[in-house]
Amino acid sequence: MIVILMGVSGCGKTTIGQILSGKLGWPLFDADAFHSAASIEKMRAGIALDDADRWPWLDRMNAMLRERDARGASVLLACSALKQAYRDRLSKGIAEIRWIYLKGGFELIRKRLEARKGHYMKAGLLESQFATLEEPADALNVDIDDSPASIADSILKNFSPQRRKGAKETQRKA
Repeated sequence: MIVILMGVSGCGKTTIGQILSGKLGWPLFDADAFHSAASIEKMRAGIALDDADRWPWLDRMNAMLRERDARGASVLLACSALKQAYRDRLSKGIAEIRWIYLKGGFELIRKRLEARKGHYMKAGLLESQFATLEEPADALNVDIDDSPASIADSILKNFSPQRRKGAKETQRKA
C-alpha cells in the first residue's frame, strides 16, 4: 500500500512520517529528495515553484511509487501534494493509495518554519503554499496542533493500512 502524508511545508510530514515508518516498518521517502537542483535553488532564493517545476518532480516520485506498488511493497511518502492535479499525477497507475492530510493554521505553521534550521524552504513561501492548497476530499484529515507522537498515534487509531482505496475516513478526537 502507498500512503502519502500531505500538506504545506512545516506541517510535520517528515517528522510524523518517520514515527509512522518506525511503527509500521515501512520505508519513508521524502519528496524533497526528488527536487531538481534548480528547484531547490529557486526555493532557497525565496521563489515559489510553478507547475512547470513541479511536473518532472511529481513524475519522478510517481515512477518510484509505481515500481514499489508493482512489487507489492508498502511505502510512506512525505509530499506537499497541494493541488488535486498533483495528487492525480502522483497516484497515476497505482493500485492502492491512501492520503493523510496534515492540516494546520497559517500562524502555527509559520512559527514552525521560522524555528526550522538548515532547510531551504523559507517561511516567506508559506503564503504561496496556502494559496495553492486545494484541500483533499478523499483523505484522512489530521489536525496538527499536538505533538508528533500524539499525531502519529491518532493516525494509527483512525487509519487502517489495509483499507481499500475510496473508503473515506475522518479524524475523530481522542
